Amino acid sequence: MKIDTLTYTVDQGFSAKLPIISAKQLLILVFGHTNFMENPLPFDTLLAQYPQAILMGCSSAGEIIGSHIQDNSLVISLVQFESTTLRMTHINIHAPQESRNIGRLLADRLSSEELKGIFVLSDGLKVNGSELTKGFNDVIKQGTIVTGGMAGDGDRFANTWVLKNGKPTSGIVTALGLYGNVHIGHGSKGGWKSFGPAREVTRAENNILYELAGKPALALYKTYLGELAEGLPATGLRFPLALSQPGEDKELVRTILAIDEATQSLTFAGDIPVGAYAQLMRANLEQLVEGAENAALMSDTDTDKPVLCIAISCVGRRMVMGADAEEEVEAVLDNLPENTTQIGFYSYGEISPYSKGSCDLHNQTMTLTTIYE
Repeated sequence: MKIDTLTYTVDQGFSAKLPIISAKQLLILVFGHTNFMENPLPFDTLLAQYPQAILMGCSSAGEIIGSHIQDNSLVISLVQFESTTLRMTHINIHAPQESRNIGRLLADRLSSEELKGIFVLSDGLKVNGSELTKGFNDVIKQGTIVTGGMAGDGDRFANTWVLKNGKPTSGIVTALGLYGNVHIGHGSKGGWKSFGPAREVTRAENNILYELAGKPALALYKTYLGELAEGLPATGLRFPLALSQPGEDKELVRTILAIDEATQSLTFAGDIPVGAYAQLMRANLEQLVEGAENAALMSDTDTDKPVLCIAISCVGRRMVMGADAEEEVEAVLDNLPENTTQIGFYSYGEISPYSKGSCDLHNQTMTLTTIYE
């Protein structure tokens, strides 16, 4: 496996001359600013230069390349595989209610005895990530790793894109199947700490939370945010919810996508089950960096071969860390093999197994997918 990386900006163009590549199994990953939906030139250029390539990518709330974070750019990775076969498929989505069925359809299209893993990118606003992951889990066989993330749009929550046939398009879920002699590792950790009382979810529908302990969810949430409540939903990224089920050890984190003053409800990136217990969370820089370190260690990536690391972190983490956000992407590289190439983006949701087994939707985590042959 050979990996090249470069960047693109409107003002400077590509950061380097596009290399000559003849490999048939070529994956081009591209993550970038939402505005590139109106500027297809760099995608057209890549397709013209590499007609044999699978071009996959999405919009971001910040682009990760190496140990750096960028804005208003595209980050690009050209990955040449030698003993791995790639297949990609996509489906249009119009409403969150379609999410589970779309997960099933994508998984069914990619299913094979040789399938080792699936990497998923989805629209960040029209998809219920919890239902999407359930759809994959309905179909894939045990041991097949599913990872990925939901496209971002900074703290604007207005529009996201996913590449469809090389074109940035809204309302798309795309999935890449990896087959053959390929090793796929994964890690997902947060670093957030719960505070305040745990309250029972007494009224919710899918990913919309209406009541906690019989009280309007939005009003209750605002009391904790104080002055920050004026900036919702963006400021809510700093205070996600921890969800736990009675009698279970697993704790999932959910982050806000939207609010509705009329119904006093909160819309999250994933499901909020009635009967679960929800607790507010917060974090500082040190805790979030430690979470990123633990995600790298969890991936169990130990090799002297070239490694591709796809890092997907949540926009809420970046908001909390501010100018120090690069410390978490540096921490990932410090805990992976020296021959690791890192690329990724800040997202509206992360997809990965909780530890092992079936995949879940996560929020506010650093989620890693490591790949080597």
